Formats: sequence, structure tokens, C-alpha cells
Amino acid sequence: MKIALATDERAHVVEVVRQELEARGHQVIWFGPQAEETLPWPQVARQAAEAVVSGAADEAVLFCWTGTGVSLAANKVPGIRAALCDDAETARGARLWNDANALCLSIRRTSPVIAREILEAWFSTAYQPNPTDDACLQMVAEMDAGRSASDTITA
Repeated sequence: MKIALATDERAHVVEVVRQELEARGHQVIWFGPQAEETLPWPQVARQAAEAVVSGAADEAVLFCWTGTGVSLAANKVPGIRAALCDDAETARGARLWNDANALCLSIRRTSPVIAREILEAWFSTAYQPNPTDDACLQMVAEMDAGRSASDTITA
């Protein structure tokens, strides 16, 4: 699988995740600084998200200090379902119920051990189609397309 890995700054946990992705046999497509510089988090999040939507990458793993910024930015790209995950159970749920295709992590809060647990849950869980979640994902897709969610919600 091709994974877009994005970060606004280099950090130990980012390198651990990069190594873990490669050890799992994934091809990593890097979106981030080449050295000690920093890049704007909206820029790297957008680049990774667009790689997923275009098919250049299958999924994305994104980092910033809190993880919130890259989550916000990635979710502005139609077709991205980015989930900020602090633990393995949240990652599992994001895949199972939300069909998330971009994993967002906090550089500050994510230890290497927790990162590995999150990756294990992320890659071992797949979306399970069902009427309730399918309808919710359809609403999200309609929002991506510029239609109002209220157009699809009936009282």
C-alpha cells in the first residue's frame, strides 16, 4: 500500500512511524521537511490529502504538534475522511464506522509505543458496510460535493 506521510516538523515519533510503515511493507510517500526546517501544517496536510484523492497514495498518516491542524486542513479536501486518533480504539472506530482514509496524530501526545498500537488498529480494521454508517458517509460525500447536509436529512 502507498502511504502519504506528512508532517510540518521532524520529530522522533514521526521517524518511528515512518520506519513502522516501511517495516509493514508500505511504500511511504514523504510530505514534510527534509531537514530541521518546519513547513506550514496546512501545506503538508493538503499535499498528502490530495495524493490520496488523486490515487497517488492509498491512505495518509499526518502529524502536527496537536494533530488538530492537519486534521482540519486534510478534511477540507473533498474525499478525505481524516481522523485525529490518540489511541488504538479511536483508530479502530474511525476505520470501522467512518471509513477514515487519513490518520492524524499529535507529535506532542503520541509516544512511539502508542503510535505502533494505533497503526496496528488502523491497518487491521476495515470499514464494515451497514445501512446506518453508509447513510452517514453518503451525507459526508454530499457535503464534499457542495450540497447541504440538510438537503438529505428528513425530520
